[in-house]
Amino acid sequence: MESLKKNQIYRVNIDAYSSDGSGVCRVGGRAVFVPCAIPGEEWEIKLVKVTATAVYARGERLIAASAQRIEPDCPYYSRCGGCDCRHINYEEELRFKLGRVNGALHHIGKQQLECTEILGSAARDNYRNKGIFAVANCDGAARFGFYQPRSHRLVAIDGCLAQNELSNRAAKSVVDFINERGIPAYDEETGRGAVRHVFCRRAVSGSDAVVCIVSAKGFGADTQALVDRLRRDCPELTGIVLNINKTRGNTVLSGDFYTLYGRADMRDTLCGRGFDIAPQAFFQINPPQAERLYQRACEYCFEQPAKLVFDLYCGAGTISLCLARQAERVIGAEIVPEAIENARHNAEMNGVRNASFICGDAGDAAAELAARGLRPDAVVVDPPRKGMSAEAVAAVASMYPECVVYVSCDPATLARDILRFTEYGYELKKITAVDMFPRTCHVETVVLLSKGEVDSKKIRVEFSLEDMDMSEFQDGATYTQIKDYVLEHSGLKVSNLYISQIKRKCGIGVGKNYNLPKSEDSRQPLCPPEKEKAIREAFKYFGMI
Repeated sequence: MESLKKNQIYRVNIDAYSSDGSGVCRVGGRAVFVPCAIPGEEWEIKLVKVTATAVYARGERLIAASAQRIEPDCPYYSRCGGCDCRHINYEEELRFKLGRVNGALHHIGKQQLECTEILGSAARDNYRNKGIFAVANCDGAARFGFYQPRSHRLVAIDGCLAQNELSNRAAKSVVDFINERGIPAYDEETGRGAVRHVFCRRAVSGSDAVVCIVSAKGFGADTQALVDRLRRDCPELTGIVLNINKTRGNTVLSGDFYTLYGRADMRDTLCGRGFDIAPQAFFQINPPQAERLYQRACEYCFEQPAKLVFDLYCGAGTISLCLARQAERVIGAEIVPEAIENARHNAEMNGVRNASFICGDAGDAAAELAARGLRPDAVVVDPPRKGMSAEAVAAVASMYPECVVYVSCDPATLARDILRFTEYGYELKKITAVDMFPRTCHVETVVLLSKGEVDSKKIRVEFSLEDMDMSEFQDGATYTQIKDYVLEHSGLKVSNLYISQIKRKCGIGVGKNYNLPKSEDSRQPLCPPEKEKAIREAFKYFGMI
């Protein structure tokens, strides 16, 4: 194998795409990644980084171009890191994304089934209903923009083609204001300065629009002037929120929120339902495509009759309320308290009485529901980019749902989790890709996993939900909530094992095999007296004893 070194120049043919849309060629038996190169093209390249695991190059001269190549329409393309596909036509972009999904399914998930359908987006520019711009000092003045790939160096911009026009205008208004007032942008290295991000959401099916200024500190006497400036430059705004985020690191929203004007929540419509969305709550950034995604998820979920459906990672309840049209009962779970508040409010606002929500980590929530003896007909999961934990997959599988509908924004973690589900007897049956994020390398996927033939022959126990009291799920105490209460009031950390032990002592059902030893010879630590006392106090607080 040839030894590759930085600054070497080669003439190559591009053979494939990488997961981020770069072209891939082979030099000296090694894969080399070339940004903005397209399969079928011939290039002269220069190696810019050679490591033990990867080789990166820069295209020096395009010798033979692909028929799918187009001229990028953004002056910041390839520098800001926001878009990946502005150098190829849309048909080629969809082909790349379909290949990305299938590559992950085959190589990571060890699946044979091919995804043959991808739902393209009618809008390819200005489609995002949410814009988050970083703010930093550039050449002596505050500017807004995005961080350069794999760095925290800001690429200052005047506007982004993917964002709605209001987001661009709001970011410019805030930056102009702080420059005029001498208010410094936040410096990540020193922790000094004020403004960190400008976050704007605009309803697609309504008139609401909310801007959230993320700052390390307040604006003091300049606060009202900032509100007045934003209302002048952006008269469409129905809410202005200040988020005081004092954390070190790159978390955008953290800390306390203060409504400076109007309403903090934004109201929008999705799949015929109205939703109030808090700044902290997740909501799809491309609602027209989200509707197609959710419709397909519902089709998969109800291929067979499903009375009880669990919706894990439910956010503000968007999928839950869609599922509630066909299910007898839907229970949603989400770890963000503000999102759960939104979900409950959204259910009430839409007159949906067969959906209830619990606040807790997906894995803990699934284990809690299983411990209560609830067996769903179907489980829908829509996890963040990192996918599901192995414990969450195991908890879902332990409830033996007939099917699992998995909505994913990352093909790699989706494929990994599909492989995990196959270990519990689930089989990949159907796949649809959806282009939620045009001009980027990202792609959304929804899959149907069903129990195999052997598992489907198990005896099924039917029960009615009509008379079941679901109020405990509305206010209920999940394992996560109990642990949080104990930590807050006693400073003690307790495990699920300790909680289940004390539940048994108090006569609270935890499921026949939940947290029992794996064998008779196994030894489990017993809950210490001080922790037992704290757990019992939590039970009393939540009305469990």
